[in-house]
Amino acid sequence: MDEAAPVIHTATAIVGVVVLILKAKVNPALALVLGALYLGLAGGLGTETVTTISEGFGHLMAEVGLLIVFGVLLGTLLSSLGAIEKLVEVLLRLLGPRRLPYSFAVTMGTVLQSIFADALLVMTAPIARALGRRIGPFGTARMAAAMALGVEVGIALSVPGIGALALAGLLDIPLGVMLLYGFPVAAVTIVLALFLFSSASRRGLWNPERDESDAPADGTAEDGHAGGGPGGADAGAQAGTALRKAPSAPERTGAPAAVRERTAPHLALSLSPLLLALLMIATGAFAEVAGWSSPVVDVLGDPVVGLLAGLVGACLVTRYALPAGAVSEAFSGGFRTSGQILVLTGVGGSLAAVVEKVGLGDIVTSWFSASTWAPLLLVWVIAAVLHMAIGSVTTAAITAAGILAPVASGLDVPPVLIALAAGSGSLFVIHATSNTFWLLQTLLGQTTRGTLKTCTLTVSGASVIALLLVQGLSLVM
Repeated sequence: MDEAAPVIHTATAIVGVVVLILKAKVNPALALVLGALYLGLAGGLGTETVTTISEGFGHLMAEVGLLIVFGVLLGTLLSSLGAIEKLVEVLLRLLGPRRLPYSFAVTMGTVLQSIFADALLVMTAPIARALGRRIGPFGTARMAAAMALGVEVGIALSVPGIGALALAGLLDIPLGVMLLYGFPVAAVTIVLALFLFSSASRRGLWNPERDESDAPADGTAEDGHAGGGPGGADAGAQAGTALRKAPSAPERTGAPAAVRERTAPHLALSLSPLLLALLMIATGAFAEVAGWSSPVVDVLGDPVVGLLAGLVGACLVTRYALPAGAVSEAFSGGFRTSGQILVLTGVGGSLAAVVEKVGLGDIVTSWFSASTWAPLLLVWVIAAVLHMAIGSVTTAAITAAGILAPVASGLDVPPVLIALAAGSGSLFVIHATSNTFWLLQTLLGQTTRGTLKTCTLTVSGASVIALLLVQGLSLVM
């Protein structure tokens, strides 16, 4: 019973968190703290429970706090500069309609992940919907699937996605290593999943008459209601509200109102701060892998310094291109957004710290051998179940990785693979509990039936594809 107790209490805490979020409508951050508090007390930590919760929060914030803040602020400034719209126009001109969905999705899932997910969806949806009518048969379906894959896969697997940043911090993975492995896994996953969806659509999966809707942007689908499943009406209404605000996307992202009166700078200038940040981070990662170390390389290749350099560059470009006060207004909105993300990420670290303290890691280590399949499959399943219940990719990934974080050092599995497996599992079955589901339905002119195909089915396929890719990596590492 001594060995079973931590497992039972951990499972009870996780179920309790899910019930609090879904049934009692408790904020996820508060629910995670309550779950950690219960687990610590039930696991015998006593008065040490609160200390462990605080230390877990602080440890994770020390790892990723500045990264999240700098990343969100950088994304907000890029939005102010109109970089996304210009980038899509260039991609269409260079790649043509056939390859556009792939480039659009990969760009959203990698380069543009510094922008908060909901803001990215609202800003790019009008562009994607217009492009869907210009790229031939099943254009709406392909662009909707591209958006779903780009946003969700990027969050979970690709730096600077919020989920990927949090997982790297939670498992003590150098951000450069997470970038080196997560970036290609995310890109390949997106391309393969979108290719399979496009092929299936041409073979009868997609029915424009039943899967597309020209209904008003109020969350109402073809069948006259917001969608199936719990919370459909409320979620549909939220999505409709988001769509009505779409023309003023800068307001939603914290970008200044003056953006509507700007003379946008050249695309290369707008994106140069982000490219600089990614180049510095990648250089540091390659230097670490190659064993090349010097004070200058170590400092300039540090992810915090890289994102800070990108943020300073974005401030300079914004001051040059936009009216006075644009940077201050963008920062105000960016701080509001990053605050929510920081709290949720931090309390995920609190729960992980308590899980480690009650001894679950030693138990799980004794259950599994050093073979790579079982731990990777386990963390994928945990994240998948959590996501199906809660609807939050980031929360599911962080919680799943936190449960196995104590195990990582005792198994012959690189921590980066555990992080990628958790991120992969958190993508499984995005459905009615996810705000992304309803935003995609309304913003892309789909019925609930269509969204189940472009979002739920396609991203679930990406989840399985990513797991297979991670498992493949485990065989050669």
